[in-house]
Amino acid sequence: MKRDIILSGVGGQGILSIAAIIGEAALRKGLYVKQAEVHGMSQRGGDVQSNLRLSSEPIHSDLIPRGGTDAIIAMEPMEALRYLPYLSPEGWMVTNSTPFINIPNYPDTEQLLKTLKERPRVILVDADALAKDHGMPRAVNMVLLGAASAILGLDASLLEEAVAGLFASKGTEVVEMNVQAFRLGREAATQQVKGAGHAE
Repeated sequence: MKRDIILSGVGGQGILSIAAIIGEAALRKGLYVKQAEVHGMSQRGGDVQSNLRLSSEPIHSDLIPRGGTDAIIAMEPMEALRYLPYLSPEGWMVTNSTPFINIPNYPDTEQLLKTLKERPRVILVDADALAKDHGMPRAVNMVLLGAASAILGLDASLLEEAVAGLFASKGTEVVEMNVQAFRLGREAATQQVKGAGHAE
């Protein structure tokens, strides 16, 4: 198995938590994991991007080459398109449809979404709305992780165990909320994947 994943968003959106959970689930499956984090991690609202490489064979580099990414997981649509040159021809794009408008010249949202929908393999979920509608507005990143789980090739149970482990110190209620958010995203994405005629 091999999965090269780019996670992108802005500071404060929980991208690094998603990376930590995927990495932990991969380790539980016995895979090799390499991760590289770049850009404004310490700056809330700054660009955050993480390269995450999973493989059943030893991994020699922690950076993913252009055109080699199996999945782009983005917390908002402009960040999804930013890393499009890295996506492989067979790769999946998984993105939240709600924009995070933190610059004055942010592109037109309708055009952004139209461009994304034209991609052959895209999972587009309104993670913000799903989280808010179910009373968990702080779990948007777990909704997106759930959506990505439909194409990652990792067992959902392993990912849920890693979610529980990450939030264990915050108590049972927080763990249950984040697991539920994960399941909401997975359900929404599974419907899209099936509708597109692709298997997990």
